[in-house]
Amino acid sequence: MKGCRRRTLGVWAVAIGAAVLWTMAPSGCRLSALEDDGFVPLFDGQTLDGWEGDQTLWKVVDREIVGDSPGIPHNQFLATRKSYGNFELKLEFRLAAGRGNSGVQFRSKRVPDSSEVAGYQADIGEQYWGCLYDESRRNKILAQAPAKLADVLKKEDWNSYTIRAVGPRITLAINGVTTVDYTEADSGISRTGRIALQVHSGPPLRVAFRNIRIRELPPDAQ
Repeated sequence: MKGCRRRTLGVWAVAIGAAVLWTMAPSGCRLSALEDDGFVPLFDGQTLDGWEGDQTLWKVVDREIVGDSPGIPHNQFLATRKSYGNFELKLEFRLAAGRGNSGVQFRSKRVPDSSEVAGYQADIGEQYWGCLYDESRRNKILAQAPAKLADVLKKEDWNSYTIRAVGPRITLAINGVTTVDYTEADSGISRTGRIALQVHSGPPLRVAFRNIRIRELPPDAQ
């Protein structure tokens, strides 16, 4: 009986510890102490603190970052003020009605005198779901997503994106399916930069992001 009591107390201690860490996470950031060890939120669920961009397009709604475009002539981005090099980024996204084009920039920089951001993009929407695109730099798809993504993609609902960049290697995954495993051959391409969310030019669209969290990694991470 004493052994059982000790095991019971141990289970309760783990549960209480997880609950405390959950409670301490910023509102709207559904962090799991057991699943997301080492990750920190990039979005507090209430404000756009730590981000910059056109706040007539970007706002916080129901603990989500929402890009709500009435139709715009140029791409617009909400960018982190901080730059990141080697990291793993996790987030959830939803493209309203599955229509339009968006994406998550990383290792990117603002283009002077422009609304553009130049760098890698984990693509969202149209025929580009899960692809790796080089935005406002080489302006081409660097890696295509596999056909099997269609088996797990929920075009009109929430999906998870995992973006990992360590040294020259970049991997992308949507809903647990790896869509890209790319190694950058050009040593002149920057390995550091900002993270940014995109509202694409063109017709009206609405895209939402939530549970955005990041874990910075050493350059020799496996």
